[in-house]
Amino acid sequence: MAKWDEVGNVHKLSTDANMLIGEYRHMIDPKKRLSLPAKFRQEMGKKVVITRGLETCLFVYPIKAWKEKMDKILELPMGQADSRGFSRFMLAGAVETEVDALGRILVPDFLRDFGRLKGTVAVIGVGERAELWDEGAWDAYKGTIEKQADTLAEKLGSVGAI
Repeated sequence: MAKWDEVGNVHKLSTDANMLIGEYRHMIDPKKRLSLPAKFRQEMGKKVVITRGLETCLFVYPIKAWKEKMDKILELPMGQADSRGFSRFMLAGAVETEVDALGRILVPDFLRDFGRLKGTVAVIGVGERAELWDEGAWDAYKGTIEKQADTLAEKLGSVGAI
C-alpha cells in the first residue's frame, strides 16, 4: 500500500501498525484476569493500557498505539470544556498493565464496573486497539450495527471514508 505526500512522492506505508481484528469470547477468572486472544498477544506486546471506552466498553491499547493516541488527546485545546472532559475521561481512567506469561491481563475493579464485565467477555479487534465488551451488550450492539451497515456505508462513502 502506498501514500502520496504533498509534493507527489509516493511512500510505502509502514507495515508495523497493529492489526487487531476479529471477535473472541473469553471468561474473566476469579482473580479478575482476562486472557487475550492468542492472535492479539504478539501484536500487543508485554504491556498494554486499558482505559474507559465508548458505548460502555473498555479500550485496550498496545503501548505504542496508546502513546500515539495520548499525544493526540494532549493536543486538544485545553480552553474547551469538551476537550478537557474527554481528556479526563480517557486519561484518568487509564491503567498500564502487564500481559502475563499465559497472555492474561488484570482488569481493575473500577474498569470492570465501568464496562459491566462479568463472566464471558467479548474481546474484539478494532485495528489499533482491542475492545472488551460485556457479552450481552456486545451482541445487542453488534445486532444494531449489522442492521445499519448499508446506511453507515453510504454515509461514510459520501465523505470519501470508504
